[in-house]
Amino acid sequence: MNKRVRFVLLIIMMITIASGCSDRLDLEDATNNLAIGLDLDNENNLLIYMKNPVFSRNVKKHMTEVKVKADTIRKAREEIDERSPGVITGRKVQVVLIGKRILEHEDWFPILDVFFRDTKNPLMPRVIAVDGSVSDMIYLNPKDQPSLPLLLRGMVDTKSARSETAKTTLQKLHWQINEKGVTPYISEIQLDKTKRIKLTGVSLLDHKGKYTLSLSAEETVLLQILNKNAKKAVSLTLPIPGEKKSGPFYTDHLSITVQGVKTKVKTSYNQNKFRFDINIKMPAGVSERLFPFDVRKNGKELEKMISDQVQKQFEKLIKNLQEHQIDPIGLGLYARAYEYNQYMKVEDHWGEALSKADIHVSVKVIIGSMGPVK
Repeated sequence: MNKRVRFVLLIIMMITIASGCSDRLDLEDATNNLAIGLDLDNENNLLIYMKNPVFSRNVKKHMTEVKVKADTIRKAREEIDERSPGVITGRKVQVVLIGKRILEHEDWFPILDVFFRDTKNPLMPRVIAVDGSVSDMIYLNPKDQPSLPLLLRGMVDTKSARSETAKTTLQKLHWQINEKGVTPYISEIQLDKTKRIKLTGVSLLDHKGKYTLSLSAEETVLLQILNKNAKKAVSLTLPIPGEKKSGPFYTDHLSITVQGVKTKVKTSYNQNKFRFDINIKMPAGVSERLFPFDVRKNGKELEKMISDQVQKQFEKLIKNLQEHQIDPIGLGLYARAYEYNQYMKVEDHWGEALSKADIHVSVKVIIGSMGPVK
């Protein structure tokens, strides 16, 4: 390699390195935003909140909150910059909190456009619906818990692993909004009477992103089983008919731990409507039994009783989804895959077509263990 070639390569390397550092921002000059809150006031003005850490030993409060009224998130960042010691960056955002006042409007999703258009913004923050005031949540600084952004992210991640909520990121929400064969669902939180954060389950949205209804943690487990997202062990507590209650105690209840669920969906089209046959096989262990029962002798009978109760819960959930014309299960994806021509006729109003569909669920619970105590 001659000297001229070496010189040219050196120049190219210097240009490459220089261009990569052109937008460098030193840590001491940055204000890292960890949480963003979006809400509407009583006059439907967009309120934008940001929660930022403070790295200093000389302050008692290690998180600061900023609230602005702005037309867009990008515009809000400019206004917040004017009040912050450093340049606001969104690279470290952990959670995006969205008030139900916003979710009750159709087509609110475009206000998040800056996250998908500006490549400096992350796509993995957890999207969380707030049942109540976003302001109350943002300004909450519990002394006995981690900082709010880390607390909420940890709650969503751990509870979603148990199928009690959904770990919906900005990226996944973008797919759900634009995919016509499924409707979006995101985590939902609220403050209880003691001002403690409670993760209540999920908020279900329609095809335009409008809030439709909420599911409890127990109902969310059923939803995650239906859409095949229940990868780890999940717990279900059920009333068993025919068993007696003892005073104020629910001694007619039984709990099972389910792992390795297999959900199969068969799709067909008959008599001008879709039909879905959902078969669910649930290996289970008895984790709690509050009434006397000889499981060894009458195990099959108990399996039948549990299967019937679980099936009723699935049927109730599916009926509720059909009445609201939403599809968080993603049955539209099966319809498109197996009945493409028929699906394309109703693609733009899939919720209405789903509400008229025949959906049949069959559940088989197989008891594999009953605990070490006889």
